[in-house]
Amino acid sequence: MKKLFVAATRQNDGKTTVSLGLFHALQKRLGKLAYMKPVGQQYKVVDSEKIDKDAVLIQSIYNLQDKLSDMSPIAVPRGFTSSYIESGDRDLLVDKIKSAYDRLAVGKEMVLIEGTGHAGVGSIFDMSNAQVAKELGSQVIMVSLGGIGRPIDEILLNKSLFDNMGVEVLGVIVNKVLPKKYEQIHDRIIKGFARHGIEVFGVIPKVPILNKPSISELVEDLDAELLFGDAASMATPIGKFVIGDMQPHAAVGVFHNNAVLIVPGNRESVIVTALCGNLLETDEIPDVAAMIFTHGISPHSQIMDLIKRSRIPAMLVQDDSFKVATKINNSIFKLRAEEVEKIEKSQALVETYVNVDRIIELINDK
Repeated sequence: MKKLFVAATRQNDGKTTVSLGLFHALQKRLGKLAYMKPVGQQYKVVDSEKIDKDAVLIQSIYNLQDKLSDMSPIAVPRGFTSSYIESGDRDLLVDKIKSAYDRLAVGKEMVLIEGTGHAGVGSIFDMSNAQVAKELGSQVIMVSLGGIGRPIDEILLNKSLFDNMGVEVLGVIVNKVLPKKYEQIHDRIIKGFARHGIEVFGVIPKVPILNKPSISELVEDLDAELLFGDAASMATPIGKFVIGDMQPHAAVGVFHNNAVLIVPGNRESVIVTALCGNLLETDEIPDVAAMIFTHGISPHSQIMDLIKRSRIPAMLVQDDSFKVATKINNSIFKLRAEEVEKIEKSQALVETYVNVDRIIELINDK
């Protein structure tokens, strides 16, 4: 049975989008695959079970028939780590992961296993990525952010933990490389890793659309009340955020690039300015992707009618604008199954820039 563990050097390296693309590429070459996220940090409740969001995503995209509870055997809720320190049983966790893996592996050519965070995440309850990879007997590919010095430093640091556990790291994929520096970084990163005996399977350029959250993601992460938004507009990628604390005449030039306006619902002058911006002749095309109404204040019903006619999604939160902006800044947005353009782009990037055949060649069949 072939198995591959996809790890990363930190959060937001693009591990999930790489895993999504790898799954597609491996499936084309090998046939029937299973996906597993042994330990999940961000979960949703599905049929009364806590399931990692990435497992839900992969199952939906590829129409997998495996049970979500096997694809995501452990999801870490609030208080889990404290409870484990007091009275945790590692053997129970190991058994849960191994049993789920065994069920997933039946009839499959390969299981793709996605880690969570860097190599040491989960150590507090004895289930770090390195420990899980060892328990499952899987080889590892590591994903790192673009650059030259930092990826090499971070990969070597994380690899040391896998090495300590006796887990083989097959090589690396360097992700989100700035296009204007791609050729320079591509050649040097390969030579740099070669000096440490590490193979580079791919260098993937940064694609802006993959780093922009959609309106749907925003509603979910802010736990907002959706006042209006149709399916098409909810999948719109966000370009920037604008806090509506300015006078209307000063706001005219800021509504472009799929802007999201964060403003109390009683700041009607700014709201109307955002709505009618497309009627003004400016150097940049005005473009408002959504509006977030803060302090629990909704606009007047007539203003809401204008918003609905404009087909701009609108949501309501109880927090003030500063708290909303802080939450957004600290959020790690997850890809969603309805974001077809992002999904297809992730698949195409892996197929184009990653040597998938070389990865398959190196994976042990055991």
